[in-house]
Amino acid sequence: MAVNKDMGTTAEELIARSNRLGADPKNTNYAGGNTSAKGTATDPVTGEDVELLWVKGSGGDLGTLKESGLAVLRLDRMRALVDVYPGVEREDEMVAAFDYCLHGKGGAAPSIDTAMHGLVEAAHVDHLHPDSGIAIATAADGENLTKEIFGDQVVWVPWRRPGFQLGLDIAEIKAKNSQAVGCVLGGHGITAWGDTSEEAEKNSLWIIDTAAAYIEKHSRAEPFGPALDGYQPLPEGERRTKAAALAPTIRGIASADQPMVGHFDDSEVVLDFLASEDHPRLAELGTSCPDHFLRTKVKPLVLDLPATASVEESIARLKELAVGYREDYQAYYDRHADEASPAIRGKDPLIVLVPGVGMFSFGKNKQTARVAGEFYLNAINVMRGAEGLSTYAPIEESEKFRIEYWALEEAKLQRMPAPKPLATRVALVTGAASGIGKATAKRLAAEGACVVIADLDLAKAEATAAEIGGPDVAVGLAADVSDEAAVQAMFDAAVLAFGGVDLVVNNAGLSLSKSLLETTERDWDLQHDVMAKGSFLVSKAAAKVLIEQEMGGDIVYISSKNSLFAGPNNVAYGAAKADQAHQVRLLAAELGAYGIKVNGINPDGVVQGSGIFAGGWGAKRAEVYGVPEEELGKFYAQRTLLKREVLPENIANAVFVLCGPDLTHTTGLHVPVDAGVAAAFLR
Repeated sequence: MAVNKDMGTTAEELIARSNRLGADPKNTNYAGGNTSAKGTATDPVTGEDVELLWVKGSGGDLGTLKESGLAVLRLDRMRALVDVYPGVEREDEMVAAFDYCLHGKGGAAPSIDTAMHGLVEAAHVDHLHPDSGIAIATAADGENLTKEIFGDQVVWVPWRRPGFQLGLDIAEIKAKNSQAVGCVLGGHGITAWGDTSEEAEKNSLWIIDTAAAYIEKHSRAEPFGPALDGYQPLPEGERRTKAAALAPTIRGIASADQPMVGHFDDSEVVLDFLASEDHPRLAELGTSCPDHFLRTKVKPLVLDLPATASVEESIARLKELAVGYREDYQAYYDRHADEASPAIRGKDPLIVLVPGVGMFSFGKNKQTARVAGEFYLNAINVMRGAEGLSTYAPIEESEKFRIEYWALEEAKLQRMPAPKPLATRVALVTGAASGIGKATAKRLAAEGACVVIADLDLAKAEATAAEIGGPDVAVGLAADVSDEAAVQAMFDAAVLAFGGVDLVVNNAGLSLSKSLLETTERDWDLQHDVMAKGSFLVSKAAAKVLIEQEMGGDIVYISSKNSLFAGPNNVAYGAAKADQAHQVRLLAAELGAYGIKVNGINPDGVVQGSGIFAGGWGAKRAEVYGVPEEELGKFYAQRTLLKREVLPENIANAVFVLCGPDLTHTTGLHVPVDAGVAAAFLR
């Protein structure tokens, strides 16, 4: 076995190889698989050479792997573990023993697959989860197919749960088959090796591409069976409209035990699967690769209605199926759990399939939800390959349970950091590309929420979303809140982006500073259309989603001190803000029965970053008060009790408090954020 004697070069080559392999989804799924390299370094204590293993640590992703994601272990100590191995019934104890093999400090925690990499006598080892390889691994006659496709260059390994024993098994296979470049792990994936990093990568890709080419050449024409009448994909516009209409119901189903964020996928792979005759049978069999079902649950919930079923029929049936899914999952847990098993983690589906429409996937955040969907796409590809050549035969249900409720997986979950206060919540903020709206969106995202940045200016909305964190955290949408169709389109896009909506901030606004005699009918209508009517339209569309989700929620109105205080030259603005203020009270009374809180915030004098003030309102107000426009913020501060200027971030803080974990029993409240304006005190 050749080893690299330059510690830096070894790690660099491993990271580069890992990144190349992980960048292509045909090679492995997100955070799936692991890679390693062996080499020699100088022990800083003895000054002598020591053999080391660099291996991707627990939970890392090959495509984005960095040096900090590697675990580094001493090979002499790893090999010595063979002599104290207590047997397969106690193999989990060996994971803790890996900690006593670590070299140096820092780095990632060793994963369960560390033994495979350390014990196989090869300088470089790749363990991957390619769709083509798993298709062979999950075929009913996978062992024969492995021989037919690869000859003696790839060896079949019967299913065994990842762990120390699997590492010993593969090490033995490598030792007994000098001609082999890798193996197919039944029900799981592939492992390949090489004397150099280049050779290991070449062998991995050869196995993946050879399997894919064989499937392409020999697969039967309709792996999923003939087309199922009435289950063909709906036209794109109709499909996405129906998806948006179903999304709140489906998110509520997926969040019965704990709130989830959603992701929608209507790619051809999903729609083709759901349009075929065998999709109910295959979906019921569930996924096989451990990385798949740990993120998708053992099987999805599948709507058993044709694409032509109405939204109302689909919703009613989904709710019936959800009851059955929960009962079925409880029975699955009860069949296999024992006294040592972790408590059940939730009975709700993580994947929901709707024929003609697409796939809804769920997770604790947007990235997790998106990745769950990507994993089910992998599962569909695996089923296609296995069914095209043979029969799809995933691992036994009992083995799935052993992994899903593995003590080591439970320990990994327990080590995860506590969620942020607004984790799993989806916020929609109008007028969010500047000023109060932008500050509010940033604060909500910082507290863990996914955020929809809605603004009249799409370019600015998208720029703000990108600044906050991109599509797994924030999306930018164009929205004219005075147009009912535009508001509905905004909510449709929001629920398709994140599964639903929990927290809506009515912030969009504008103002024209004019006296009564100067105020035109158009001035009046414009301000009332955006603020009074706009808030009404947004709240109405929001309430429909919130009620259907059955998860409660928050609606917050950014009203104004002027909803209470009568100042000169703003009759239209003040009247519109007063309308908003009373909407808070009216909707709090009406929506409380659904667990929906409605509260308001009354800011004053927010000059910095304000689109309203920059659009001419600031100049007009400065003229009214006889001060330079650039000193308007300081002027407003001096007329307050606290003598403090009010900033957009102050309003954002109040929104968070109203929607956060501490004011769960407060609704119908108006919070002044004006540094103290006695004339605007609530009475």
